[in-house]
Amino acid sequence: MTRERIGAMLMARGLVSEDDLAHALAFQASHAGRLGAALVKMGAVSEAALYEVLSVQLGYPLTDSAKLRSDAVAAAWAHTPRSRQWMLQMGVIPWLSEAGELIFGCSDPLDNELRESLAQTVDGTNAQWHLLQPTTVERWVARLLELETANGPLDAAALKELAEDAPVIAFVNNVLAQAVDARASDIHLEPGEQEFSIRFRVDGVLLDQTTAPMSRYPAIASRIKLISHLDIAERRLPQDGRVTVRAAGQEMDIRVSAIPAVHGESIVMRLLPKQRGDLSLKHLGMSPHQLAVFQRWLDWPNGLVLVTGPTGSGKSTTLYSALSAISDSTRKIVTVEDPVEFRLPNVIQIQTQAEIGYTFARALRSILRHDPDIIMVGEIRDRETAEIAIQAALTGHLVLATLHTNDAMSAITRLTDMGIEPYLVAAALRATMAQRLVRRLCVECAQASEPPPGALARLARLAQIPELGLDASPGRWARAIGCATCGKTGFKGRVGIYELVTIGEALQHGIAAGKPLSRLIAQADEAGRLSLLDDGLLKAAAAATTYDEVLRAAGNLDHD
Repeated sequence: MTRERIGAMLMARGLVSEDDLAHALAFQASHAGRLGAALVKMGAVSEAALYEVLSVQLGYPLTDSAKLRSDAVAAAWAHTPRSRQWMLQMGVIPWLSEAGELIFGCSDPLDNELRESLAQTVDGTNAQWHLLQPTTVERWVARLLELETANGPLDAAALKELAEDAPVIAFVNNVLAQAVDARASDIHLEPGEQEFSIRFRVDGVLLDQTTAPMSRYPAIASRIKLISHLDIAERRLPQDGRVTVRAAGQEMDIRVSAIPAVHGESIVMRLLPKQRGDLSLKHLGMSPHQLAVFQRWLDWPNGLVLVTGPTGSGKSTTLYSALSAISDSTRKIVTVEDPVEFRLPNVIQIQTQAEIGYTFARALRSILRHDPDIIMVGEIRDRETAEIAIQAALTGHLVLATLHTNDAMSAITRLTDMGIEPYLVAAALRATMAQRLVRRLCVECAQASEPPPGALARLARLAQIPELGLDASPGRWARAIGCATCGKTGFKGRVGIYELVTIGEALQHGIAAGKPLSRLIAQADEAGRLSLLDDGLLKAAAAATTYDEVLRAAGNLDHD
């Protein structure tokens, strides 16, 4: 029976494009080797996705590293017809099944030399073959050989040589591809005493992926530092870098942070897809009422609009969506960012460079001489930047900026704490918004549930606000279960929860008079403020997320 070609199978499943396949075939023709390996090396498909299809094509079971046990591998050596050294050199890992059957695992069971050498086991039975991903084979070979790095620190030349080994390159490329396939926003490499761990942040939550012996860590860390233009010999000071790669068929900008820790450098990689999803405002997850208010803010000719929240709460996405919505040929839009995470058409985007003194404040001064209509400030970090942003807002510019505060109203006290006079804050600040991201329930496995205690009374209070257009129904609540679609988490994707506050006349007077935050919040409540908890409650009542998720993100931020 003729097997279906692997390229056709990958295309049929939407894993590679026709162009990817053509480039891989050309690469294979000039370099030989397997087509699948060429596709992985090009970054067109992840190793995990390739081997799932190979398992179907070849008819061999695909065994995950987590299902291999050290005791099962140790017990298998007595039954193998070749020496341990030979098998590890050939990349073959044997193990005994629960039924006592000998199984050989490797990444290429079609290799004729392997099949002839291991056609029969020591007791004469036919060999059984399973597929293993190359990274799984490498991890087990390293573990079984008990590889140790040389005593003492490696010099830069030795580290560079390690970083350019083909297995190390393949390992790093595969981690990146797996992260893209898993929809991860960050990759964490954390060294330990005996092993290092790799964890992905998916939908805001860290998930364990794998562990490997620490003997491999210097090479892997050096590879990441090398491609992100960091000093591979410097392991005592924090470093930050950036690299653009292609992984699992996607172009990715990756921000790399390395900090020294007890057992070695801890590395975090932030994944930023070059091709973002739809940046329209309707995809932010705002309610119709919130969206109407936010769009009204963007129509103002001048003033300061702040978006607040911690790192990773989606502030940049909100501002990019806002700029996309208002970008046209009639207004000049200039941004100053660190870093520029996404390129926007018809927008002048400036990257700060603190190492040469090109800070937010210095960039803002030059922007004001560039005849802008709308200015976006990636983050207000200090008094000087805040002063220039407020000055721009007071001189006919609409200024959009982010600020690190816990809620919308705290932005006011944050500015005054920086040294900005309250009357200037009152005059320039037109609106402030806080946001968080909560995990969205998986539609495949979510199950209906009862409303949590106290939720219905709060919903009834919100239904009394005419502008929201809510009824007094109990909503439709759901809970997370977990399935194959969502990776057993019960959640897939994220949705924003928002707190929008327009600075009306009463609040302006309160800010200028230096009233305490509690009084300003009371004034905002009188004007119809919805807290983060309120908005999260409405989304939980619509089965978009769970009440527990809302409490995790915003439960301690409610001022009621």
